[in-house]
Amino acid sequence: MTQRVSGKVVTPAGVIRQGCVEWDGERITAVAEYPSVHDGHWILPGFVDMHTHGGGGHTFTTGDPEQARQAAAFHLRHGTTTLLASLVSSPFELMRSATAAFRPLVREGALAGIHFEGPYLSAARCGAQNPEYLRDPSPEELAELIELAGSTLRMVTLAPERDGALEAVKLLTAHRVVAAVGHTDATYDETRAAIAAGASVGTHLFNGMRPVHHREPGPVTALLDAPNVVCELVADGVHLHDGMLTFASSVAGPERSAMITDAMAAAGMPDGEYELGGQAVTVADGVARLARDGAIAGSTLTMDAALRHAIAAGIPMADAARMAATTPARAIGLGDQLGALQVGLRADLVILDDDLNVVRVLRAGSWQD
Repeated sequence: MTQRVSGKVVTPAGVIRQGCVEWDGERITAVAEYPSVHDGHWILPGFVDMHTHGGGGHTFTTGDPEQARQAAAFHLRHGTTTLLASLVSSPFELMRSATAAFRPLVREGALAGIHFEGPYLSAARCGAQNPEYLRDPSPEELAELIELAGSTLRMVTLAPERDGALEAVKLLTAHRVVAAVGHTDATYDETRAAIAAGASVGTHLFNGMRPVHHREPGPVTALLDAPNVVCELVADGVHLHDGMLTFASSVAGPERSAMITDAMAAAGMPDGEYELGGQAVTVADGVARLARDGAIAGSTLTMDAALRHAIAAGIPMADAARMAATTPARAIGLGDQLGALQVGLRADLVILDDDLNVVRVLRAGSWQD
């Protein structure tokens, strides 16, 4: 049965001020002008968060499937209809057990896959990653995880300067797993070598990276300059100054800029004491930091809040919607299935009021509670 919603429809091509979206079952069947609409709500594609560690008091980082289910449900209420469960640097045993535990959640659609942020990262740029677990990439570990995961493993973040990193990038991409560059002290040339080997994502650009210098541009410049790399941006006013957010998104364009939350369990929760990857985290005024050294420890962000922040910073609505849905969907290999209000794609959408607060969420053609 065909259903319809009307309002200000945000498509990759722009905003249809008087428009409608129709769907039948799980698929969008029409996106068109609808002149009888006046001052309807905003209708955006369901958000796609390719990098989140938890939310609503629940975490992905322990590999607990019920925790993962609850964290995904929390973000769904904030308009995120597709997400990857991101883990942090961990012992291999936990990586294996989490992969096995999350496979059923991917099959049922609660998760779109797994993202391992680490453990193959730089000690010098570890940020809130637990330095105890950092190590060089292991082809044996990766091969075992790929086999165990099936299509569940979507992305692995690594530092390209570590021994064996380029071989790891080639192994991952040969199995259609996204290789991302992050938590890295790599030079410009080392980063370009990883991109040439197949790396296609920059993990939370600027954060956990050697900073830009005019005589050593470092990883940020190499990632921004690469036409096949999508750059993750945390639009919370903490990870990035708004001027840097708008600068990076203007350089990469909305087709290569992906908003992420990098959220941890404290998203949507009161200030207080939390945990991330076995490390104590203190949240004060909504900002999560490691108790031991004050390093930023993920965020308390949701995708609807990220969208509001980006628009307040000056990013146009159509571009912000692409950065929150279309571009991340494509970055993780799902762009032919979802991430935009286009005929034939999965009927995922979020309705926002004029203050850009979530009113309703549709996922796979079904309204969510």
